[in-house]
Amino acid sequence: MTQETVPIKTEFIKLDSLLKFANILSTGGEAKMAIQQGAVQVNGEVCTQRGKKLRPGDRVRIEDFELQVVQA
Repeated sequence: MTQETVPIKTEFIKLDSLLKFANILSTGGEAKMAIQQGAVQVNGEVCTQRGKKLRPGDRVRIEDFELQVVQA
C-alpha cells in the first residue's frame, strides 16, 4: 500500500479533483468512472459522490493507494 499526503491550500477539495491532483488518475473521466463503480473509499467507506468535499484529515483509498488530505 502506497501512502501519500496531499497538501491543499483551500478549505476543501472535491474527490474527483483530488484523484487528478495527486496523479492517481490522469483524467476527470477516469476519476468519474472509478468513483461511480465504487472503487474509491473515503474514511473507510465506499463513496460514489464525485463532488464529495474532502477536508484536512480525510483519507481516500483507491486500489493500492491511500491519500491523506492535509493543510498546506
